[in-house]
Amino acid sequence: MDFFNYVMVLSSVIIGLGITHLLQGVAGIVQHPRRDKVYWVHLAWVAVTFLRAVFWWWFEFRLSKIAEWTFTLYVFVLAYAFLIYLWCALLFPRDLSGYDGFKEYFYSRRRWFFGIGLAGQVIDVADTLFKGVGYFRSLGPSYVIAVSTFAALFLIAMRTRSERYHAALAVIAVVYLVAYPWMVFDKVQ
Repeated sequence: MDFFNYVMVLSSVIIGLGITHLLQGVAGIVQHPRRDKVYWVHLAWVAVTFLRAVFWWWFEFRLSKIAEWTFTLYVFVLAYAFLIYLWCALLFPRDLSGYDGFKEYFYSRRRWFFGIGLAGQVIDVADTLFKGVGYFRSLGPSYVIAVSTFAALFLIAMRTRSERYHAALAVIAVVYLVAYPWMVFDKVQ
């Protein structure tokens, strides 16, 4: 087993736990639709976070081209996986008691959720650079613009409770994450 596969086993388990958490949360809503008040913006972020986790696994394959791994890179990949897991875990608490449904819970945790999302944007740039400067450049200016834009939008989302803002951001994020991989990563580069 090469080192890439060795590292990806543990990071894949972490990502898999995050995806499992999301799927169990959605299954809980389906199984008991009247137990907790559902909020479509929250569900949109569930979709975004699910896609982010799945796409992360796809994008990390590029690290297989790294010939010499360091402990720093190993810790970095695991930390990135943990960050995505945490993003997933924040969407479905163990218990919603004390909250009047997912809407109230989502807004009460927005600083954490979008703070982790902001950290994810920064870490994604570092991750892309670990894959090589040539790779980073191959993504073109659209990558830098997208990361910068989402970082700014997440900063605003941390501060505002505007339902219209959060609804618009959720829709933008879903559309972006559905479209971007096919525009840029239709195959492993």
